[in-house]
Amino acid sequence: MTEREKWEAGLWYDANYTPELCAEREKAEELYTEFNQTRPSEKAKRAELLRQLLPHMEEHVVILPHLYVDYGYHCFIGAGTYINHGAYLMDCAKITLGRHCFIGPNCGMYTAIHPMLPEERNSGLETTAPITLGDNVWLGGDVTILPGVTIGSNTVIGAGSVVTKDIPSGVVAVGNPCKVLRPITEKDSIRYQK
Repeated sequence: MTEREKWEAGLWYDANYTPELCAEREKAEELYTEFNQTRPSEKAKRAELLRQLLPHMEEHVVILPHLYVDYGYHCFIGAGTYINHGAYLMDCAKITLGRHCFIGPNCGMYTAIHPMLPEERNSGLETTAPITLGDNVWLGGDVTILPGVTIGSNTVIGAGSVVTKDIPSGVVAVGNPCKVLRPITEKDSIRYQK
């Protein structure tokens, strides 16, 4: 099997020293570096660069620089989603963001899994697990999501949280490791705030 075939089959593969994969990451880096250096007034240029970098991005998505990805083509971003400054979408596996997600600044979504033994890790091997966010998910600033995590729709993750396990729909979850604090209810409406 080639390293790409191992990767696509969910096996351990050489991510760091396979020329084809290195070239694909370099292509993505060229695009996001150019995007990150655009001026705010260069909206058309930003949009074109994002279309090249993120071919599975739906309409009315707002992404602010700086953005970082590994490949870009494993990111599936739903319509109306907003990604604030400093996001790193490590899309070695599929990252799916639902519609109308709100991603706070400096959020990291990491799909790569590395070996625990140093000699294996130093060989460049990794495997991956996808990350999925449902619709209307709000991640506060500096949230970290680890490989294999799914966050249900209409959930809020508090700033600085490290999400290590799945989080259900319709809850507020916070902490390191992130845990469900409570359900979101009608009493969370701004109508009830003083």
